[in-house]
This record gives sequence, structure tokens and C-alpha cells, in this order.
Amino acid sequence: MKLFYVLLDTFKMKGLCYMSLFLLTHPYNMSAQFSYKAPRTYIAKYTDVVPTIDGIANEASWESVAFSDYFIDIEGLKQPKFKTQMKMLWDKDYIYIFAQLEEPHVWGTLKKRDTIIFHNNDFEIFIDPDGDAHNYYEFEFNTLNTLWDLFITRPYRDGAITINDYNATNIKSAVHVSGTLNDPSDVDKGWSIEIAMPLSAFKTSYFENINLSDTFWRINFSRVNWDFQLDNGTYQRRTNEKGEHLPEYNWVWSPQGVVAMHQPETWGYVYFTEEMEDQSFSIPEDEHIKWYLFELHNALKNKIIDIEKVGRQKEILNKTITPQFDSHKTGYNIWVESPFTKKTIIINQHGKIMVK
Repeated sequence: MKLFYVLLDTFKMKGLCYMSLFLLTHPYNMSAQFSYKAPRTYIAKYTDVVPTIDGIANEASWESVAFSDYFIDIEGLKQPKFKTQMKMLWDKDYIYIFAQLEEPHVWGTLKKRDTIIFHNNDFEIFIDPDGDAHNYYEFEFNTLNTLWDLFITRPYRDGAITINDYNATNIKSAVHVSGTLNDPSDVDKGWSIEIAMPLSAFKTSYFENINLSDTFWRINFSRVNWDFQLDNGTYQRRTNEKGEHLPEYNWVWSPQGVVAMHQPETWGYVYFTEEMEDQSFSIPEDEHIKWYLFELHNALKNKIIDIEKVGRQKEILNKTITPQFDSHKTGYNIWVESPFTKKTIIINQHGKIMVK
């Protein structure tokens, strides 16, 4: 049954995860100036006061930090019909997330952990701590505060193994409904969710100590929303005349460019700071190189280019890079020596980023 969940999650991506955002929005031109659309950024501030996880987030620590930009349609083109925003805090033990979702009909039916939560309206979190596009985490919550947490070894386009038995031990969450739950007789304002995500859930070894200060993680947030119908007074996903469910809406914080959340290179950047004053965060130059390496990797996989074109020079942020292609018995590496940091940035045949 758990394999069944994983397969359905794959189908949710509409089969489009194989294409990069750049390839869908630009003709492939090896001599052109690189112009990948930068993901969104958010600055998460440190808190000395542990929030009460009640779904309301009315403490001074929450009120002192800004909401994110409003979510947008996953492809980045349409404005959703209902507003969604999030905000974040952190301390030495937890990342705190609060999301506010406008919704005139708040409903939910799924109560068992690790069921297919996106079959209800839900709020989803995707986290890649080291930004290598592999070994990332997904968390889904519905209005009943039912959780689906899973660990994914790599994107589905690159042959994912999904570990549905993963549990984020000590995670805390609470939902607050501004209105009534599962009552079609009135109009609601919406719902909010507050989450304390334990840093221990992201440890890769027993003795690892995760220090977020002055670091960034690749993170995105998604909201799945369904048109509904009432069956004997009970909310259900709307179907057509053939009994097929209508497509869901996918609204996200940082647009993906395609209907595919499992594309970590287009997730946003969350920068963690201990500074209380407002500050700015600029995406590091080497990240732009990584985006281009993903473009090359996806173009090769989809046979849009051949190996000979990988090594053509490319201008990124007014610097010229020359990617190198190395073939080996189990696949290939594409690598670049960064003109910004002198580090070697590599992407392998499975789409994993490595920095030496």
C-alpha cells in the first residue's frame, strides 16, 4: 500500500518533472547569456522565545517578523483565487513555520498519518538542507492536522526511492480554523497552521550538530486546493460527468515553472540569521552556476543537446565558464571551476550537486 502512495505522488507531478524551468521558457541557445529566473528568498530570524504551537501565532516573536510574498500558481503565471502566506522563525532546536490560508470552505476528511494527504486541501513543505537536490524531505498537512512525512532520495525524474516510513520524531503542529470545519452551511475565513520542525529530523548522523546561523537551505511551500462537491452534505473532491476528479490547483511560494514540486533546483532560498535588524540576502554567485548545470543535465536527459554542446562557453553574471564533461563506467559528471570562489561544482548523471 505504501508503494501505491508513492506511485500516486509520482502521478501528481503530471509527468512534467523531467523538464527544467529554463528549457520550458527559453529556446535552447548555447551562446546566449544565461538568464535563469531566480527563485524567491526569505530571511528567517532567530527567536529567544519558544512559540506556543496552537495554530494562531499571536506571540510578539511572530508579530515581529514579516510574512512571505503571496503564493502564486506553481507555473508562476496565474494569481490564485485564494491568498496564502507563510513566515518563519528558528532557534537551536527547531524551525518554526506559520502559514495563513484563505479558504471560504474549510474541510478535511483524512485522519490517518501517512495517507495521501494531498487528496484533501493541504499545506506542504519541501526541504533540501544541503542544496544538492538529493535526500530531501516532504511534509503535508491537512485541515485536520493529519501529517504525511516522507524522505526522498532524489527527484522522480532521476529515479527516486521514496521512504514513506520516515517519521519526523518530535515534530509539533496545530491547526486553527477561522470559521467552522466541515460545515457547508456557512462561509469561512480560512485556516492557519503552525509547525515546530525539529532540527534533529534532518540529522545525517548521530553526532551531527546542526547550526543554522548564517546558512541557507533550499525550501519550498505548496498548497493543494480542490474544487469540491457535496455528497449527502459531506465535502468531496469535485468530479466530472465521467466520475473523474477535476485537476487540483497548485499554489506555491517560489514558482516551479512546471506542475512539478519535485524539482529542488527551483525551490526558494531561506536564509537563517541571528540578527534582529532587517537585512538583505543575495543568492550566492555559485548558485547561478548550479542552475546552469541543471539545465545541461536535464537537456542531456531529454536529448535536447548532445555531449559535444556541454563544453561550450557560457556567460554567467559577467563571468565566462567552460563546463567539462567526464564519462565513467557508471555515468558522467559535468563540472565547472567557479570563477567566483574557485570551487569545483559538479553535477552527476543522477542530478546530484557536489562542491569540492
